[in-house]
Amino acid sequence: MVKHIILWRLREDLTPEEKERVKEDIKAGLEGLAGRIPGLVSIRVNVDGRLASSNADVMLDSTFTDEAALKAYAVHPEHVAVADGKVRPYTCLRTCLDYEIK
Repeated sequence: MVKHIILWRLREDLTPEEKERVKEDIKAGLEGLAGRIPGLVSIRVNVDGRLASSNADVMLDSTFTDEAALKAYAVHPEHVAVADGKVRPYTCLRTCLDYEIK
C-alpha cells in the first residue's frame, strides 16, 4: 500500500468566501473519484478545523494499492480534470509526501 498526502495553500488574492467555495469544490471533486480509479483504496480531503498554527488550507489523504496505481492516478483523465479545474487554478503552493505503508 502507498499513502499519497498533499497539502495546498490557497491563493492569497481569493476572498474568504471564495476560499470556502474553492475548498468545498476541491473536496467534492477529489472525493468524487472514490470507486472510479483503479487502485485507489481511499481518498479523503480535509478542509475543516484548521488551527491558526497551520500554514496549509487543504489536505488530501489518499491510499493506493501500490506505486503503479499512484502513477496511473496521476495521469487518469478524471483526476486530471479535477486537478486542472478545481485545484491548480486556486492554489499557490503544493507539498507532497508519498510513502509505502509497511
